[in-house]
Amino acid sequence: MRAIWTGAIGFGLVNIPIKIYSATESAALDLDMLDRNDLSNIKFKRVNEQTGKEVKWDNIVKGYFMKDHYVVLEDADFEDASPEKTKLINLHAFVKLMDVDSIYFETPYYLEPQKGGEKAYQLLLKALEKTKMAGLGSFVMRNVEHLTLIKPYQNALVLNKIRYQQEIRALDELKLPTAIKIQKAEMDMATQLIEQHSTSFDISSYKNEYMNELLKIIKQKDKGKRPTIRKMKVEHTKADDLLAKLKASLG
Repeated sequence: MRAIWTGAIGFGLVNIPIKIYSATESAALDLDMLDRNDLSNIKFKRVNEQTGKEVKWDNIVKGYFMKDHYVVLEDADFEDASPEKTKLINLHAFVKLMDVDSIYFETPYYLEPQKGGEKAYQLLLKALEKTKMAGLGSFVMRNVEHLTLIKPYQNALVLNKIRYQQEIRALDELKLPTAIKIQKAEMDMATQLIEQHSTSFDISSYKNEYMNELLKIIKQKDKGKRPTIRKMKVEHTKADDLLAKLKASLG
């Protein structure tokens, strides 16, 4: 793995030197975009809007539009905006994980201690495990400030980027049911169905089956075979059929 950020965790007056690594990888198949006529690869170019000519990466800069002109930003400008956050993840609070709704969670990353930071890293890890808490902080990565939670995971520290409150859309625009009466029998059977299928969470029992099935179709087409098309029609349960469907679900 290649480190994507190098800096330190600020734990009180203790600074723990760490490296950040991506904790996930895509399970999607690597599909290319092709021209249907001759199966040539589709290439995307960075072109100048005025001249139509391709622009080299070295000549591309970032700019912010101000009324009628652009203000160009250099790498140093991004660092100057908050130099401490480009090098330090300061844990300014500790919270219970159960208090953070899952809607806020984003990408997970592994944290690895740098040389000399092993003991402080282990101390923070064990202290978070003992208190069942997570460290809340923020830092800048790739010119963007991220709110983060640092928590223990299998004898390692994991950093989860979490969304800011203003990034979560309000529910106002959804047409949600409010005054619908639920019969006692319907509620009893629904809770019974949930309890009947309750189990402890084990992520290892779940696989990305869609990618496997799609790969089978690709291999069949490569051999000149026409894959079987499986059609499925989802029947929506009507309100007056709800009790009967729940009863049938319980077997």
